[in-house]
Amino acid sequence: MSDHEKLGAFYLGRTYDLASRQRKEDLLLYDSKDLVTHAACFGMTGSGKTGLGTVLLEEAAIDGVPAIVLDPKGDLSNLLLTFPDLAAQDFTRWSPEGAARQKGLTPQEYGAEQAKLWKDGLASWGQDGERIRRLRQSADFSVYTPGSEAGLGVALLKSFNAPSAQVLEDRELMRERIQATVTSLLGLLGINTDPIQSREHILLSNILDRAWREGRDLDLPALITQIQKPPFERVGMFDVESFYPAKDRFGLAMTFNNVLASPGFEAWLRGEPLNIDRMLYSEAGRPRVSIFSIAHLNDAERMFFVSTLLNETVSWMRRQSGTTSLRALLYMDEIFGYFPPVANPPSKAPLLTLLKQARAFGLGVVLATQNPMDLDYKGLGNCGTWFVGRLQTDRDQARVLDGLAGAVAGSGEEFDRQRMEQTLAGLGKRVFLMYNVHDSAPEVFETRWALSYLCGPLTREQIKKLTAARKAVDIVADEPSAPPAATVRDTASEQPSLPPEIPQSFLPIRTVLPNDAALTYEPMLFAEARIHFANAKANVNHSVDMRVATRVSDEAIPVDWQQGETLDIPASELEDEAPSTGGTFGQLPAEAANAKSFSKWNKRFVQWLYSEQRLTLYKSPSLKETSQPEESERDFRVRLEMVAREERDRQVEKLRKKYTPKMRILEERIRKAEAVVEREQQQAQQQKMQSAISIGAGLLGAFLGRKVASRANLSTAGSAFRSMGRSRKEAGDVGRALESVEAYREQLAEMESEFNSETERIEAGVDPRSEEFEVVEIRPKKTDIDVRHLSLAWAPYWRGPDGRAKPAWR
Repeated sequence: MSDHEKLGAFYLGRTYDLASRQRKEDLLLYDSKDLVTHAACFGMTGSGKTGLGTVLLEEAAIDGVPAIVLDPKGDLSNLLLTFPDLAAQDFTRWSPEGAARQKGLTPQEYGAEQAKLWKDGLASWGQDGERIRRLRQSADFSVYTPGSEAGLGVALLKSFNAPSAQVLEDRELMRERIQATVTSLLGLLGINTDPIQSREHILLSNILDRAWREGRDLDLPALITQIQKPPFERVGMFDVESFYPAKDRFGLAMTFNNVLASPGFEAWLRGEPLNIDRMLYSEAGRPRVSIFSIAHLNDAERMFFVSTLLNETVSWMRRQSGTTSLRALLYMDEIFGYFPPVANPPSKAPLLTLLKQARAFGLGVVLATQNPMDLDYKGLGNCGTWFVGRLQTDRDQARVLDGLAGAVAGSGEEFDRQRMEQTLAGLGKRVFLMYNVHDSAPEVFETRWALSYLCGPLTREQIKKLTAARKAVDIVADEPSAPPAATVRDTASEQPSLPPEIPQSFLPIRTVLPNDAALTYEPMLFAEARIHFANAKANVNHSVDMRVATRVSDEAIPVDWQQGETLDIPASELEDEAPSTGGTFGQLPAEAANAKSFSKWNKRFVQWLYSEQRLTLYKSPSLKETSQPEESERDFRVRLEMVAREERDRQVEKLRKKYTPKMRILEERIRKAEAVVEREQQQAQQQKMQSAISIGAGLLGAFLGRKVASRANLSTAGSAFRSMGRSRKEAGDVGRALESVEAYREQLAEMESEFNSETERIEAGVDPRSEEFEVVEIRPKKTDIDVRHLSLAWAPYWRGPDGRAKPAWR
């Protein structure tokens, strides 16, 4: 294992001597667990702040930690520019436009120059192409461009999803979530509102509150409908009409409708849902780094997106189990305007919630800015790590010092403001001061060379090229499946008349239909059942609700449950009558007009559920964990990865407690032994000089004619011989002291080798992403299947421009 490849440690750079302006040899390894207490990064343009953020995200990805990255400037898309082969053509392809011309080079020459620069730069920091390859293999990287088709899309205006149960149960969080959503939504429309005084804000808040407390998501068409016809009669003490007349509500509904009809807003309706869990892990359970590039948006659109993303992150956080290990990162490259000290934009409340509560769930928040004056330092007091780079003005420096003083005071340490001020004044490019509450003292360091090619903000065309392959996969995956009714049969204008004992219902219309859309209702059989799975050995006692709709035909087998479609529509949402939009009805097979058929189909439904339905669980042989009911293999792998990370952190911490005291004792012995060597060498040198003086005096006396046998000469000679003996003794003492130093060093090297071996053993543990699981299947008993609803359900279809019948209940 390389010196910088330590378990749970981020290689950020090397320590730096401000006095000599030289990089030291000591590595700056940052414990990943420290990010659970969040971090703030400050630095003016050109300080290397974005480079430090890139390095931090690279290290997190290598360690298997997923990240949500908010990129207001467009720089962090560079994380996708990783070239393990360090080939010149890769750098040529992604070099900034005009960069080669400015240097008087061809694009190919400039690319070769950049490739050499990156290869040499990496080598100077002990890195190479293999580490880049390891980064690429550790995580998936994606660039999303909400409101634009340049990168991957985010369907942000498609629906306003109900928050998690934990948020619904917390009145304060629920109020903040609704207020932020409504404020940012109205801001997107250019309507500046006061949550207390604005009737627009109050009306929308009540609509969202009603829907979410009932567990219902709202899409934009449904929101427009409910603005016109609110699902409640009173607002406070007044009836709806007195509070907000229908004529005025129609004007607000039209404003929303204009947004929905605007071609420019189509991009807000297409793409992936804003599902934080899916943004953090792929379908295979692989960690993801999801970068949201929002440089192309205007201020209102940015605020709308950022506040929505932060609120979704709060909801996701609330669903996680507690942990002391780092589960995921939320990184924002520039928080100017989103976290001000006085104002309260929609982004501030969820950001404060995350800073105060996310550490308990293993979510680390990293905030970066070049504008220290526009930050809420009370909120940033929750950050355990501060990275401070070169600052632009004395006011910026004073503001950061105030914040640092508060952070240090909270830890109970002493803050030397004058010394800290001198340190900040001496920082240069890529040189940062790190204050970490988990360390004994602040540290100055220089950031390492980034593995990603830092070429600056990417253009829309470049982002299109980066995401083209992923978009092609998504288009294939999103191809709609064929509707249950492949063809629409002959129709009648009236609904068939049936005996009263035959239950009838209508599937609700969920599609936004064109004004000229013609509906046709096809007969289907809809059934809802509750299936109970019980297994004492697997400790399972779980029930599942299942809703299935299948066609009714004139064929030999009129109802085939095997060909049915599983729906997410509960029986309680079925309509008793057809919507007022009108429509024609398909021909009803004769079997469906016979009440006795429904009893037969009910029994066949139970038999089909008994034969086909299984509760599938997964078991990890290595970690002795079993998946939970309804937990997919992907979700189980994600959970196990966190279990493995927590166990790894526990074992590493145990190793540290075991070896650190022993290593410190040996290091102290080496220090003392080296001090003895230095002292003995000085004494030996002095004795050597004394011996030389004594011998020289005897020779001088003989040279001057004194008698050799004289008492003086004999005395001098005796002193010389004694000095030579002491000199030999001192030399022996030096040798023995050097042997002690060498022995201690060998013991320390042996202990470090032993520590590294145990660390490698921990690292070589089972990887939940690739482990082969045992499959456990639990089948229900017939007596544990309860059919709660069975009816003839009329399914609405409409014909699109291509003439094909399309289901309107989806």
